[in-house]
Amino acid sequence: MPSSTAFQWLSLVGIIWLQSINGTNTNFPAYSSQLKQLLSISQFQLNNLAFASDAGKIFGFFSGMAAFYLPLWLVLMIGSTLGLIGYGVQYLLITNQISSLSYWHVFLLTVLAGNSICWINTVCYVITIRNFSSDHRQVAVGLTTSYQGLSAKIYTSIVGTVSGQNKAKTFLFLNSFLPLIVSLIAAPVVREIEAVTRPKHMSVGFVVMFVITIATGIYAVMSSLQFVSNKISPLSNLVGVLVFLLFPLLVPLSMKINALVGSWHKNREKQRVYHFTAEESHDIEERIENEVKEGEDSREVNQEVGIGIREEVGVKLMLRRIDFWLYFFVYLFGATLGLVFLNNLGQIAESRGYSGTSSLVSLSSSFGFFGRLMPSIGDYFYRGKFTISRPATMNPPKVNLHMPPPPTLVGMTYNAVASP
Repeated sequence: MPSSTAFQWLSLVGIIWLQSINGTNTNFPAYSSQLKQLLSISQFQLNNLAFASDAGKIFGFFSGMAAFYLPLWLVLMIGSTLGLIGYGVQYLLITNQISSLSYWHVFLLTVLAGNSICWINTVCYVITIRNFSSDHRQVAVGLTTSYQGLSAKIYTSIVGTVSGQNKAKTFLFLNSFLPLIVSLIAAPVVREIEAVTRPKHMSVGFVVMFVITIATGIYAVMSSLQFVSNKISPLSNLVGVLVFLLFPLLVPLSMKINALVGSWHKNREKQRVYHFTAEESHDIEERIENEVKEGEDSREVNQEVGIGIREEVGVKLMLRRIDFWLYFFVYLFGATLGLVFLNNLGQIAESRGYSGTSSLVSLSSSFGFFGRLMPSIGDYFYRGKFTISRPATMNPPKVNLHMPPPPTLVGMTYNAVASP
């Protein structure tokens, strides 16, 4: 059990790494101008490519369906492979290794690349939900999702270190191969863990994670400011980002050390010899059996209560709720317009005579990271005062504790609202 607790947090670290490189569409503004020149397309066609990357998430329900029938590691590999095809073929095109693709072929490849994000998202959300209890899974999902806002910062830091003038080729190459490489590294640890972490250890673990995450965001913002980035080398900037991505490993490492220390103390206690009479031994055995039965009964009650506190609804019922449509239009006229602005950020900067497009994209990515993190912080520290609603989740007035909920439409709900 103690060892599985460390693996529980290690899986969260693996999900953080996956989310950090999964926002491949967020670095589009950094190379959109060069892509426009290389493909010889108009601004209108370039805007359509930006739309195609987000339109790929419309088909995110396929990844949710696959998660019910396929192993999660296979779903992860399918997602990274789709990204490899979508971005890889575009890379071959602009490097003149393929010359027979039309604009609509590029459009469909961009849709495919955008859909690959949903597959990796689905695996991250499913593992997080299964590995953490109902009291902490929402915080864990929000914490890991915030790292997806850091993707553009990571990609621009790598490109600034290894690339010269032709950044579009480097971005497309990284977009195609980096998610696949990180998925292969994270696949062994991103898996379902049957762990029961003590509430005290869980609280301490999340507090440490929040401290590390906030420090990561501060570094990302400060290193993206031009007057700071001009004073440090691109390599130093990249090394700093990678070091902060390794800091979350301190939590599972400390859990493992704590488990080893606890095991050592237990072994010392077992070495002590006690002498009991047969009657005393019998009484102790009965008392232990009663405590075990009481513990099992309490766990069963807690599981039943955990099932009953919320009801997962299907698509038809969700579409009849005004809450869904309120959220839909807020997302349509709020976040979608923001995506349109971000996708054209490079064009806007160049039209104003600003040459540091990569620095501007990194800065917007860093602030987006904080924007995603703030709701999780509020949810964690104020969850006793109010409850933040979830998509497709309702709190019914009357609940049958013995009725299991229907399966959640993971791909359709979370990919629609949490993808960049």
